Amino acid sequence: MFEKLENVEKRYDELTKMISDPEVIANHTEWQKLMKEHASIEEIVLKFREYKKEKQEMEEAEELMKDPEMKELAEEEYYASKEKLPKIEEELKLLLIPKDPDDDKNIICEIRAGAGGEEAALFAGTLFRMYTMYAERKHWKLEVLNENETGLGGYKEISFMITGKGVYSRLKFESGVHRVQRVPDTESSGRIHTSTATVAVLPVVEDVEIEINPADVKMEVFRSSGAGGQHINKTSSAVRLVHEPTGIVVECQTERSQFQNRDNAMKMLRTKLYEIEKQKQDSEISNARKSQVGSGDRSEKIRTYNYPQGRITDHRIGMSIYQMENFLNGDLDEMIDNLIAADRAEKLKGEDE
Repeated sequence: MFEKLENVEKRYDELTKMISDPEVIANHTEWQKLMKEHASIEEIVLKFREYKKEKQEMEEAEELMKDPEMKELAEEEYYASKEKLPKIEEELKLLLIPKDPDDDKNIICEIRAGAGGEEAALFAGTLFRMYTMYAERKHWKLEVLNENETGLGGYKEISFMITGKGVYSRLKFESGVHRVQRVPDTESSGRIHTSTATVAVLPVVEDVEIEINPADVKMEVFRSSGAGGQHINKTSSAVRLVHEPTGIVVECQTERSQFQNRDNAMKMLRTKLYEIEKQKQDSEISNARKSQVGSGDRSEKIRTYNYPQGRITDHRIGMSIYQMENFLNGDLDEMIDNLIAADRAEKLKGEDE
């Protein structure tokens, strides 16, 4: 581990010189790339330097302990440093775990009603409200891209984009099947129904990451069926894009202008194509090295919301929270923090094997 840390520190020093070089600064694209790499390893280097400083202080204190006059004070410093070092070592191990390159990206989230008819659509609406309130807590921006609303206020499907700092790193573990157990408002006999909704969280990618041949994309325009007053239904502003090589279809109809809807639809298309590429790469990684928490499989049942017992259970980490109202009002951090910790522990285990 320490050899690896020495190499990281050496690279950090090289980058520090390079980003100050006027020739490199003149090449804005290259400079930005180097700045990003510099920032990505800075935390590791600063922590490693803290470790080396603490170790040096411990060794100096050990030497001073030989002096009878300094022994008591030196012992205090020695044992204080000795206690700190294992903690810093653990922090370094965590920092050395390869970061998900998508963690800092914005997301496009799709929620689709699954089994359960109208009740599943209402549950999809509950989940959308939950993520909306979580985004508000984090001061993130949420923008609806496409929606297919039902008569009772639920959604057959809804797609939205969330932009902000570290959005994907916090919400990536939400992908999968969410199951609800509750008595529907439409149920007169008071029987508990089980319904599902599928959540897909995809990182938003830039043009440079996924190139799309314009000839491969067929564009159709149609009148929006969503809310938005008279104007939105009078003009053909809604956009449907069909990516012919893959058969992927995306729609966007929430903006007033066709141009804005096309721009958002292209973001959705790029994101879906990126996901396909990412899944190909992930499947090449051996199962032993793959985190069990962050598989992101849409068919995997990840969480149950049991209303009669007021319990939310995440099946991947076996964690239950008994604060249904708070959770559905966007208080997700405790669950998300535990999912991130479990994912790190899994990756750490993989590094050690």
